[in-house]
Amino acid sequence: MGRTIRTCSLALALALAAAPVAAGAATTVVTRSSPARIFVSARAAQEAGDARRAAVLYAMLAQGDPASPVLSARAIGQAIIAGDMPLALRLSRARPARDLAVDARLLLAADALKSGKGAEAIGADWPEELAFLSPFVRAWSAAERGRWKDAVALLDAVPSDRSLAQFVPEHKALILLGAGRSAEARPLIESALAAAGGRANRLRIAFAAGLLRDGDRAGAQALLQGRDITLVRASQALARSGKPRLPIATAAEGFAELLAGLAVSLGDNDRRSLPIAISRIAQYADPANDEVRVLLGLLLEQSGRSDDAIATLRAMPEGSPFLSQARDAEVRSLLRAGRKDEALARASAFVASGEASAEDWSRLGDVNDEMKRHAAAAEAYGRALALVEAGGPGPEAWSLNLLRGASLEQAGSWPEARKSLEAARALAPDNATVLNYVGYARLTRGEGVEEAERLIAEASRRDPDNAAITDSLGWAQYKRGRIDEAIVTLQRAAAAEPADPEINEHLGDALYAAGRRFEARFAWNAALVTAEDEAKTRIEAKLAAGLTPAVAAP
Repeated sequence: MGRTIRTCSLALALALAAAPVAAGAATTVVTRSSPARIFVSARAAQEAGDARRAAVLYAMLAQGDPASPVLSARAIGQAIIAGDMPLALRLSRARPARDLAVDARLLLAADALKSGKGAEAIGADWPEELAFLSPFVRAWSAAERGRWKDAVALLDAVPSDRSLAQFVPEHKALILLGAGRSAEARPLIESALAAAGGRANRLRIAFAAGLLRDGDRAGAQALLQGRDITLVRASQALARSGKPRLPIATAAEGFAELLAGLAVSLGDNDRRSLPIAISRIAQYADPANDEVRVLLGLLLEQSGRSDDAIATLRAMPEGSPFLSQARDAEVRSLLRAGRKDEALARASAFVASGEASAEDWSRLGDVNDEMKRHAAAAEAYGRALALVEAGGPGPEAWSLNLLRGASLEQAGSWPEARKSLEAARALAPDNATVLNYVGYARLTRGEGVEEAERLIAEASRRDPDNAAITDSLGWAQYKRGRIDEAIVTLQRAAAAEPADPEINEHLGDALYAAGRRFEARFAWNAALVTAEDEAKTRIEAKLAAGLTPAVAAP
């Protein structure tokens, strides 16, 4: 059962480690290199993810060729991605507004809003491609001047078929809460949260602060109910405060929140540069927006800039409600970069500092599991489970029982594993993942194979499109001698996950048992591409000598 580090709730689910280019070094390049060589170096730095160096080199070229809008746009774009806003602003202000790309215009708007110059954020030359943002910027500018009715009217005029219409309820609610109109904001809060996706926690915290400021402590607490440690920490912070400041109240903060939503929407795009740029601008507009820090870290990691991602995430303030999300994302980035020992050291440090939460222990379990330290993983999951059972925040008890049971099973402690797995099943009797894991674990040990198949079949009924569960069902059919039926089921699983080594090995075994040996070898070869350790050795033996009991899949 594959498991990965839990990421933060952002779907999407995104400090620089790249060394800055010293001014002296930049001058040396100019004197010794031709513009063509500098351009090649700039492109190479850009492709390597060294946005700061690329920005400096492009800026040099733009200075030497001030008439070129392309060089200037590249310099500004790379400066924004690097988080070098002084350079990006200086270059942007040096160009005619009509020549500026979208990212530069957004940065200038953010700078104007930060400076309290809302009227200058959108000028007469505001580009058509950004017109969809205008009602929100104008609304927040009006709200900042106390004209909340005008602000609401501007948002009400946004057509329901426009791309940003989904953000209207949240911004109306935030503006109304800022004006002390909580009664009018309450009907909007539910629809805003329903459309927020992974940004829901950030909005819950902001809405709760607004309700509390207006005297509705019960309503504020209701928004922060749940086991999520982010909400628990926010609830504790609000409980300690008298009249909290609204985290999204100014025009710059509202603009940053809008950009965060836009970046999340664009995050699935193969080109990460625009979402990263938008997140950087959002962070510039509202440096206190911790959600944006996590979002930026995730986007940087997904684009292969692991050093930048880790530096960004490590800068999360210790007291932030989003600290656990940042730690999850940091450790995940370290693992994906192959820095497993460092990931283990960080996860271990988190549980050693202060009062470790169930999330901290569970994260340590995930790292140990990734490193195949199964006994240590089981111990960490057990510590997390104890905290949750004692009433602390964190993952659901059933999921921790499942993770602990799976780790114990892989550590060779089946009797103890069985107890944890059955505890998970008792707590989540209808959960397809639990049913599948319990059934498959029994199946591979020959314990009550009829009941095992029944559990897996029920899991498949509840989640018919899950390839791992379909594979389990096919393997149960194979184990019970229904070879032809198993082949059909396993072929369906392989079609859904063609690169999965376990599915392909199961299919190969079933095909071989049916006498279809050429097809079996094809399936085993497909499995061999991604198989590891014992599975790889077993498949190689089958390819060499065919299927025997000694090399059959477990």
